[in-house]
Amino acid sequence: MATGGFSERRLGRVWGLVERHVDSGFVPGMVVVLARHGDVHVEARGTLAFEGQGSRTPMAGDTICRIASMTKPLVAACAMTLVEDCTLRLDDPVDDLLPELADMTVLADPDGPLDRTVPAKRPIALRDLLTFTLGTGMVPAEPGTVPVSDALAELDAVGEPQDAWTRRLGSLPLVHQPGERWMYETAADVTGVLIARATGLSFGDAVRERICDPLGMKDTAFSVGSESLGRLATAYEWDDAAGGGAVVEDGPEGRWSRPPVFEGGGGGLVSTAEDYLAFASALLAGGGRPGERVLSRPSVTLMTSDQLTPAQKAVSGFWPGYFDAMGWGFGMSVRTRRTHLGPSVGSYGWPGKYGTAWYNDPAEDLTAIFVMQRAHAGDQRLPMWHDFWTAVYQAIDD
Repeated sequence: MATGGFSERRLGRVWGLVERHVDSGFVPGMVVVLARHGDVHVEARGTLAFEGQGSRTPMAGDTICRIASMTKPLVAACAMTLVEDCTLRLDDPVDDLLPELADMTVLADPDGPLDRTVPAKRPIALRDLLTFTLGTGMVPAEPGTVPVSDALAELDAVGEPQDAWTRRLGSLPLVHQPGERWMYETAADVTGVLIARATGLSFGDAVRERICDPLGMKDTAFSVGSESLGRLATAYEWDDAAGGGAVVEDGPEGRWSRPPVFEGGGGGLVSTAEDYLAFASALLAGGGRPGERVLSRPSVTLMTSDQLTPAQKAVSGFWPGYFDAMGWGFGMSVRTRRTHLGPSVGSYGWPGKYGTAWYNDPAEDLTAIFVMQRAHAGDQRLPMWHDFWTAVYQAIDD
């Protein structure tokens, strides 16, 4: 029997993949949520941890997990609420709220010394932040080979208040001219600082008031309260030197058990599959839920449309070939060409470092969310994801 346009029998292939990844020891537990045509399917397997109390606690829809880069779409949505109330404008310079990033210089050679610069041709605008064309971001390079890569890595490694972080960022030259090239990561952190200053609130409070509370996302925050630590899954990384064994990267009493010094828009939130489904469903419905709208439909359309030119997508050395079939909206990717069973053209979403992933497919009225807590080694395009997406789309039965 089909439910939500899925074949019940074929959905078993999705659940079988989940079970195999848990049974093999790839992760202690995993949650998958598929929502379509008003029906929601949730499959949870395994436990919160390999060891300790977590090994006796089953994974569930309300298990709290570090969503890492899945923070970025929430940041963009929060920024767009400020555009809608005319606090911010997409194409106005952000100099008044971010004076540290005014009158920037730009490297004469992206691989060259930090003191060889030219003036920025124009100020940085909010649109540059949301499309990740700020002019700076992650620069993949071997340590000691590209000066700006080392400088940016040192900046990200220092846990400091947002004002100090922003000053240090502003003291570095941009890698490219504003609006010239897509660069990952840093723009989302800057957007968080901008939101905090525009609202007069902490960034976390702004996200809670403008996005989380209206959508009922009660467990989405930058830290986990003591009363909820029992629902926080342990995060692992894999130690190649130990033969691939699991090593705890962050446990229930780790850094998310207390408020951070810097609330990072690039990847600082924790959430649950249930909470993220509320956010994803609001976007798929055009910006809200019954009785509560956080964004207009035109804002959602803008956020989830490819905003990049071919020149901006020329990301040398960073995920080569990624933009062959993908674009970038505001804080999330957008599929521009169908290359496998799915997702369809126009699908949008983003994954996270710890094995979380989310995409909405408007053409299929589909939301898919995967939650686990295994840190990847720099590239989330693992073979397992191809299998999962194939399994999801082969189960469509209408």
